[in-house]
Amino acid sequence: MLEIKGLRKSFGKLVALDGVDLTVSKGETVVIMGPSGCGKSTLIRCVNRLTEPDEGTILLGGKSVLDLRGSELQDLRRNVGFVFQQFNLIGRLTVLENVMFHLVLGGMDLDEARERGRLVLEKVGLRSTQERRPHELSGGQQQRVGIARALVTHPQIMLWDEPTASLDPILVGEVLEVMEELVKTAATTMVIVTHEVSFALRVAERIVFMDKGQVVEQGAPREVFENPKSEIARLYRKLLVKQ
Repeated sequence: MLEIKGLRKSFGKLVALDGVDLTVSKGETVVIMGPSGCGKSTLIRCVNRLTEPDEGTILLGGKSVLDLRGSELQDLRRNVGFVFQQFNLIGRLTVLENVMFHLVLGGMDLDEARERGRLVLEKVGLRSTQERRPHELSGGQQQRVGIARALVTHPQIMLWDEPTASLDPILVGEVLEVMEELVKTAATTMVIVTHEVSFALRVAERIVFMDKGQVVEQGAPREVFENPKSEIARLYRKLLVKQ
């Protein structure tokens, strides 16, 4: 499904990715964890070319992501759902219009786009808000709109970039609840960057730990938390014990 080999990315003297290898199978839910600045977000942003890597290969469904240009790259981005840390909603559009935006941009009939938009808003518990503007919603609701926007294209893979990082702690739970339900029901390949240890333990089929731009450990959740081999995994295990 997704195969990453030898991925490298630097920002000036800062090395964000230092030869990352990662394979994700079709339908698998993989959670990536690690300290801030370890390269987690850079890694998933390279998958749909929001960030351009310096070296390496990325294959999605057997096709080279890094060889795509123009309309082919736009098609890729429509087939890769991406949920941002910041909600990135368009303020002048309604909730439904935000969710429909990429469908309409891709040439879909308006009536079909509206119906698909309404269906995914119902899936994230927001159908009643479809005519509101983003500023009329709570942070948790705005992020759920962002999730609906990513889902509406029926993506072959969904990438989640710390989707609760911008939320007040009291709102984190509602977004994690929606995410957990989607993991159970959506049958979509998911790669989730998060610091939420308990959530990772519940939803992940595999947890990947990163540090200093490299993958330092990976495995089944119970395995890596019960018998951590890397210093990063041991630190996350301590967080789990405290919860």
